[in-house]
Amino acid sequence: MKRFVLDASVALAWFVDRSIAPYAARVRQLLLAGDRGVVPPIWRLEIANGFVVAERRGILTSSDTAQVLQSFEIVLAQSIDDSQQTLPVRRVINTAREFRLTAYDAEYLDIARVQQLPIATLDRHLEEAAVRAGVPLVR
Repeated sequence: MKRFVLDASVALAWFVDRSIAPYAARVRQLLLAGDRGVVPPIWRLEIANGFVVAERRGILTSSDTAQVLQSFEIVLAQSIDDSQQTLPVRRVINTAREFRLTAYDAEYLDIARVQQLPIATLDRHLEEAAVRAGVPLVR
């Protein structure tokens, strides 16, 4: 079993996008094969916001979201671990400044650095920051 930091952008692609990006599909296969995604506390709120925004944009209906959440809860139970690492706010701010990221994305990057884990993301800014920081990407 391998562990990696799982950005919300990848998980949302499984449930919101009409056509799942090949990268997101590969990451999902890793989880289905027994790997574990490590997520920060903000992850669930980012996921919830993604569903709300998809409804507002007409991509999903509330009944679509209810149906999708059943699958999502299975993914949570089977392959997602909450990061047990509480990062100092000062560190997250410094990382956000250094790599010009949002504080949310800086937390993903810092968890990956502290726990020495690769990161899975569809976010180009976070991907570029990970490369610059020497954090491996899930391929």
